[in-house]
Amino acid sequence: MKISPKLLKILVCPVTKTRLFYDEKNNILISSEASLAYPIKNGIPILLPDQAIKIN
Repeated sequence: MKISPKLLKILVCPVTKTRLFYDEKNNILISSEASLAYPIKNGIPILLPDQAIKIN
């Protein structure tokens, strides 16, 4: 399920408070500042730091 562009404009990383980028292929939100990927489950972004995946 695709994230609304309006929603994407207001979502920020809970760790860094910076913009998130949507990776449609993997259905995740990416914080490049924190090097974290937040999952999206049933169309709902899970913006919990303990649920985030560390990325390189």
